Amino acid sequence: MSPVTAGVLQLLALIAALALAYRPLGDHMARVYSSEKHWKPEKWIYKAIGANPSTEMRWPAYLRGVLAFSAVSVLFLYLMQRLQGSLPGSLGFASIDPDQAFNTAASFVANTNWQSYSGEQAMGHVVQTGGLAVQNFVSAAVGMAVAVALVRGFARSRTRELGNFWSDLVRGTVRILLPISVIGAIVLVACGAIQNFAGIHEVGQFPGGSQQWNGGAVASQEVIKELGTNGGGYFNANSAHPFENPTPFSNLFEIFLILVIPFAMTRTFGRMVGSVKQGYAILATMGVIWIGFTALMMWTEFAHHGPAFDVAGGAMEGKENRFGIGASAIFSVATTLTSTGAVNSFHSSYTGLGGGIQLLGMQLGEIAPGGVGSGLYGMLIMAIIAVFIAGLMVGRTPEYLGKKIGTREIKLAACYILVTPALVLCFTAAAMALPTPGNSMTNSGAHGFSEILYAYTSGANNNGSAFAGLNADTQWFNSTIGIAMLLGRFLPMVFVLALAGSLAEQKPVPETAGTLRTDKPLYTGLLVGTILIITGLTYFPALALGPLAEGLAA
Repeated sequence: MSPVTAGVLQLLALIAALALAYRPLGDHMARVYSSEKHWKPEKWIYKAIGANPSTEMRWPAYLRGVLAFSAVSVLFLYLMQRLQGSLPGSLGFASIDPDQAFNTAASFVANTNWQSYSGEQAMGHVVQTGGLAVQNFVSAAVGMAVAVALVRGFARSRTRELGNFWSDLVRGTVRILLPISVIGAIVLVACGAIQNFAGIHEVGQFPGGSQQWNGGAVASQEVIKELGTNGGGYFNANSAHPFENPTPFSNLFEIFLILVIPFAMTRTFGRMVGSVKQGYAILATMGVIWIGFTALMMWTEFAHHGPAFDVAGGAMEGKENRFGIGASAIFSVATTLTSTGAVNSFHSSYTGLGGGIQLLGMQLGEIAPGGVGSGLYGMLIMAIIAVFIAGLMVGRTPEYLGKKIGTREIKLAACYILVTPALVLCFTAAAMALPTPGNSMTNSGAHGFSEILYAYTSGANNNGSAFAGLNADTQWFNSTIGIAMLLGRFLPMVFVLALAGSLAEQKPVPETAGTLRTDKPLYTGLLVGTILIITGLTYFPALALGPLAEGLAA
């Protein structure tokens, strides 16, 4: 079987698995967030944190809950790292330096999981399991809660209430993420991923030294790393490491975990607004972009550009032999079109155009299908922009799901789509203009610029992957990328929740003959075009200086 055929078959198998999980998981999540009953363990949690899960919140109160919980999480994780040297189970590792501790705390709380350290050489068992793994769960649940609040804004009318943040947070963790993670961890252990609390031990002697490995609760952290679209690896090699991702089957299973909740949330959206067709329209938009990007990535990496590529059958540099080009390309697109950031190959070693596809996937806003929660609310913001453009073309007041898109709504949507590009481009420009940050670049020219652009794109979009030729463990990059991660995560949430509150207050608008049907293929095409045009206008000059220049020069 040729490598191309193998890659296509794996893609088809992945699509089939996602299709099978779509309806039951989407319906389950809709029931979870619509239920009025509370499980007994959930009641214990509410009592412990002093929350009343039955109290409805307006958007400012919901936002305060998001920000307060996240601020406490950053502080808690920062202190755990600073005190690591005094904690049991530290494996002898020293406490983390202040700038890196801040960067890591911001990274994991923001669901970015950018790592400027080697996990197996810096973090002990307590920080890994009691700090980083916990944030993998709750940061994902925060994103899902914000998405559900926006969906309620569309579904409700003549009210200012969007639900209860604490209830949404706890239910998302206890009823959705935990059960799937337990099953997923068992699957990964069966595939060969490790799950233990072993210490550091030598595995081989070499001239001048020895090879050492430490164990850990890797399988359990790996599954929520992918399921929660987090991405932070237990080991520096991330999902290319055989302890995290041992076999081709585990690789395909991890890609499935990355995509299953973001795609299924479109079904949840359709159920909660009372029209599954609307969910299918959003799903179709996500699916078209995802499949298109995957096909382009496989083409760029399989295309032969010289004798070395001819011998290897494609661009094998930086890719694991046990996965090959096809599976690596599928994983790469999945992780950059979602806010995951996990990698099973070296992104910096992809072809120039392949690296550009990775960058563009993040710059779209990671909405195809995007992160858990963040992908859905990002796509719904784009849906509002698309109906606004359609309204301008036909001279009608734009409407979406029975809600008018007026001045306030479009301003909030515009602020949402401007925040991340402003962070990416301003920080990239500053890093290129100042003398010191440039010293971290391994490469010069177009690829060196791509390293910097990729770092801030990944940070501000809450992705976490990297062109690893960049040495980001400096005070400048730890601090600025940490700021970009926090602002890129929580500023958009402000606009999302404000928009949700504005929509929930409106009276439903009756559908007429002139209403744009947003559940039809025509609208799906308009939405895809809107996403690509907005992203192209925003980022094309930067992409032209980096990956496009590199790809065209090859």
